[in-house]
Amino acid sequence: MDGNSGLKKCVTINILNYSFLPNDLYHSVFHLREDHSGIPLSNDIEIHMIELSKLNEQMIPIKGGLVNWLLFLKGVSKSNWEVLTMNEPVLRKAMDTLEFLSQDAEARRLYEMRQKFLHDEASMLAGAREEGEVAGERKKAIEVAKKLLAKGTDIAAIADISGLSEEEVERLKMQLKN
Repeated sequence: MDGNSGLKKCVTINILNYSFLPNDLYHSVFHLREDHSGIPLSNDIEIHMIELSKLNEQMIPIKGGLVNWLLFLKGVSKSNWEVLTMNEPVLRKAMDTLEFLSQDAEARRLYEMRQKFLHDEASMLAGAREEGEVAGERKKAIEVAKKLLAKGTDIAAIADISGLSEEEVERLKMQLKN
């Protein structure tokens, strides 16, 4: 079995506001290959180089997609925004957000406070979940130790099986006697 079977594909996307590669393509995709034989090292690593300077504003596609988003990132004139959103409806939300944030410093400050609150809340919930998991594991270890004590298993074996210390197992044994 391949030792890398649990790995997920890694995609790097580099959006550059200048020309970097010696070609005319605005979007180039690279994979890792051995220099001499060209044998691919892995299909799970992909590097995208997107060069906005090579993107032509007349390239607005008939259907939505990457080009619409790149033109928006490049800063295409607002007169073309309507055409972009017709082809890419989700882009409207990004444009509305940009316009809202561009209005004034207070609106920007409120938006940033909201984003910080959402981030802090997500971190707090993740921490609480982790604490709950640890507490649940400890509770299960104590239940296992109590059952093993009831069956007369020796203290060292219970400590080894449950993950509790021998002192903790001794205390549980005393509590069960009382």
